[in-house]
Amino acid sequence: MKKLFMATSAVAMMSTAAFAEDVKVGVILGFTGPLESITPAMADGAELAMKEVSESGALLDGSTVTSIRSDSTCIDSGAATTAAERAVTADKVNAIMGADCSGVTGAILANVALPNGVVMISPSATSPGLSTAEDNGLFFRTAPSDARQGVIITEILQDRGVEEVALTYTNNDYGKGLADAFQAAFEAAGGTVTISAAHEDGKADYSAEVGALASAGGEVLVVAGYVDQGGSGVVRSALDTGAFETFYFPDGMVGAKLNENFGAELNGSYGAYPGTDNAGAGKFIELAAAAGFDGTGAFSPESYDAAALIMLAMQAAGSSNSADYKDHVMNVANAPGEQIMPGELAKGLEILAAGGEIDYVGASAVELIGPGESAGNYQEIEFADGVYSTIGYR
Repeated sequence: MKKLFMATSAVAMMSTAAFAEDVKVGVILGFTGPLESITPAMADGAELAMKEVSESGALLDGSTVTSIRSDSTCIDSGAATTAAERAVTADKVNAIMGADCSGVTGAILANVALPNGVVMISPSATSPGLSTAEDNGLFFRTAPSDARQGVIITEILQDRGVEEVALTYTNNDYGKGLADAFQAAFEAAGGTVTISAAHEDGKADYSAEVGALASAGGEVLVVAGYVDQGGSGVVRSALDTGAFETFYFPDGMVGAKLNENFGAELNGSYGAYPGTDNAGAGKFIELAAAAGFDGTGAFSPESYDAAALIMLAMQAAGSSNSADYKDHVMNVANAPGEQIMPGELAKGLEILAAGGEIDYVGASAVELIGPGESAGNYQEIEFADGVYSTIGYR
């Protein structure tokens, strides 16, 4: 009997060793480009989850997880597609955490993820068009659609008594999608958009664009752009010419770079970006600080959650193959099941390994709806004393 037990144990140990693998996750973000100042904390967030899982030894019989970083550039779909193809075909990634900006995300989905059958979870692509993109059940996002953000912007402006705004947006899928969603929501609520005008990134002078915005008028200028690119250029020109004193900043404009660029010049301006005040958010900030990065950065919590959902879905399926685990992403993200917070990924993996159910709450209060996207929680910010800070949640 003892010999039989020892033999059985040996077989079990051999099986464990045989099935353990190095799971590779592509982290495809704009390490260069108009969001490069917020990208490092996003990548760090995703890799914090991977490190947590690797050190637990609880994923797929002791598998480890390796991050494969690639530059999406945020704006160059050709370069992003090439980077993703290399990650999938050469590096053999099992999943993609990314991309970040909506245009490159759509390009990677259509040209790489879909034809190769690779699961892709974006932490920050918000274009409403992605909700209906062909994806064969492979695409998810932990950030809410801009259809939701348009409503949030409208509510914040209305609460402040704003009735007329000028609107400028970066001329791409993200900017146009957000501008359309906001304008529809604001006008449906009785507000007036005096002008909706695109701006191009990478210009040295935005005086012509600001001149048109100023001529149309408005109590507030809504800047649906990028903090490291044209959005900040428009704001600089508007401040220098006195065209506008108060600005509303959607998610693509929120980052420490905004404080650095303008400081006290923006006192009284406000905005919002995805975020929550749940217990998981606080825990993530603590974990991030211990790891040496800022967990309050835009989309860093969502990046941790995107990576976590990938690995938890793999565990639920008992496989790192996208075809096997793609149908488990929604299940691990939502009720029923035991709630899992940041720092508790090992616990979640163990519950799933035992055949139990989890409800991953994570750093951003994840709840996936409809076509696999976040229901949407936002934190409202306001500038005072030269910096922005969170003043509430919606």
